[in-house]
Amino acid sequence: MYFYAARQPILNINKEVVGYELLFRDGVDNVFPNVDDVEATSKLIEGSQFNFGLEDLTDGKPAYINFTLETILKGYPTMMGRDQLIVEILETVQPGKRLLAAVQDLKSKGYKLVLDDYKHQKVWRHFYPFIDQIKVDMLVTSIEEIHELKQAIEPYKNIELVAEKVETYEQYQLALELGFTLFQGFFFAKPEMVQTKALPPSEMTLAELLYETSSVDVDLKRITQVFERDVNLSYKLLRYSNSAAFKRRAEISTIKQALVVLGNQELKKFLSLLFASQVASEKPMELIRLSLTRARFCELIAIKHNKMKDTGMAFLTGMMSLMDAILDETMQSVMQKLPLTIDIKDALLLGEGMLAQYLRLVTSYEQANWNDASQLTEQLNLQAQSLPELYKDALQWCDQQIEAMGI
Repeated sequence: MYFYAARQPILNINKEVVGYELLFRDGVDNVFPNVDDVEATSKLIEGSQFNFGLEDLTDGKPAYINFTLETILKGYPTMMGRDQLIVEILETVQPGKRLLAAVQDLKSKGYKLVLDDYKHQKVWRHFYPFIDQIKVDMLVTSIEEIHELKQAIEPYKNIELVAEKVETYEQYQLALELGFTLFQGFFFAKPEMVQTKALPPSEMTLAELLYETSSVDVDLKRITQVFERDVNLSYKLLRYSNSAAFKRRAEISTIKQALVVLGNQELKKFLSLLFASQVASEKPMELIRLSLTRARFCELIAIKHNKMKDTGMAFLTGMMSLMDAILDETMQSVMQKLPLTIDIKDALLLGEGMLAQYLRLVTSYEQANWNDASQLTEQLNLQAQSLPELYKDALQWCDQQIEAMGI
């Protein structure tokens, strides 16, 4: 049995992740209404208990999981710890006495409760004392409706407003002005503004190294020389190669030894991670996590596809796919500054080539766009059943790298 679960972060005003909403399907070819709400929730709870570790999908943060009236009345939320779970009451659930009693009971047990895709009705006022958050779809809810909701909940200081489907920086700013304190969407993966930002010398050195390692025949002597003239870069290389992530039997004491032991594939990953983390120093940590997860997910798909001589190109494509957001520039401008191969640039700028297909599959999966993911999996002649494990592996690998780098 395979469980297809993707995650979407919920961030606070400081763009810090406070939890992840988990989105489930029974397979990449199963989209609603083929899998109903009750079945989706039931299998996600089952999977979290018996098939995969919830912490692998949420980095130890609370999981926002959708519940129907039926699954709430059956007591499914209490199968998970109150620190693990935030109970989302689906928008299809109608307010009534049975739901109110169940909400009061969950609240008394210490669970946090959220009204999902909220449509304002006066009857919900009976629930407000027990509700912690209300989610509002920013794409379909008018400003007038938001003001009406804010007026209705004004006496209830316990309620936070969550802006859903925040896709642009402008929408994020609007939500801030309207008093929202939590945000869900991919606004952090879009440029905040278009401007010109010159890369400092240390980042240009990293860009140069990324280009050097993109060749199949790596010039080890030249790369060693680049590292040796940068003390900070050398320190980070030695720290990384000596980390627990590699389980080395002997410590590494020279730059050349570190490069040889790591190998070209791991070196590419190290440089990509270091480059992204340096230029994103003022960005949300989730942006680095998403970059790393994309990179590894792209690489694992390329390995499974077995059509590329150097799967490290897939890794670099995934990593660079968010560089426009990291640098607050257009992708065209970013690519002009980085000496990347034409295949990677075609994938990122034109959406062309096999690398672009890998990236589309990854982004479809991470956004729980199962229909597109199913079509792309079929086009690439991949086994759909392999995707959940690859996604999970990418998340675990991301955590290991961040720990190893001390970010």
